[in-house]
Amino acid sequence: MGWVWLAAIGAGVFALLAVLRVDRLLWTMVASALMLGAAGYALQGQPGLVGHPVTTGLAATPDDGAMLELRDQMLERYTGAAAYLVAADAMTRIGDRRAAVQVLLGGIRIAPKSVVLWTGLANALSAHDANQVSPPALFAFQQATRLAPKHPAPPFFLGLAYVRAGEFAKARPYWAKALALTPSDISYRGEIAVRLALLDRLLAAQDAETPRQ
Repeated sequence: MGWVWLAAIGAGVFALLAVLRVDRLLWTMVASALMLGAAGYALQGQPGLVGHPVTTGLAATPDDGAMLELRDQMLERYTGAAAYLVAADAMTRIGDRRAAVQVLLGGIRIAPKSVVLWTGLANALSAHDANQVSPPALFAFQQATRLAPKHPAPPFFLGLAYVRAGEFAKARPYWAKALALTPSDISYRGEIAVRLALLDRLLAAQDAETPRQ
């Protein structure tokens, strides 16, 4: 297809030269330029390559409003560290997950003992690493747990990361732990309980579909 377009361009150029009655002595210069372009195309062009639209490399990520709301409830949205979460959310929203990680790392340099920032960093690293619980993400989750062993957020979001990775059985003990760590009078306890119940249903359905040996 590339050669067809090149021939069409050449024909169009010479037709225009004829219409404008340009001196034929100048046609050789035009022909030379076209031949030079054709030679470059022959050396570097890839006419068989499938075309595709040019992108910036960033893919916008839709908001999970309910999960962000739950995160804000669990991690106290009005703390100073929450400003870093808001900035990281903005980077994630436009698809720049690397920038989201960098924002949270910057916050941790200032507040290295913030469970809010370590949990946020763990979530960002998991998203950055194709929604997998990568070693860096797992380290960040573990650090958040060490800083606040009785806080339900680190185990809950580690469980969520496993759910997003499709590792449902691994997620279950973390959500159970998060529920156990959440006092009965906390508003978001019901949200955790519902998700754990749905996960149990999914695991039960998977067990029912597994062929018996």
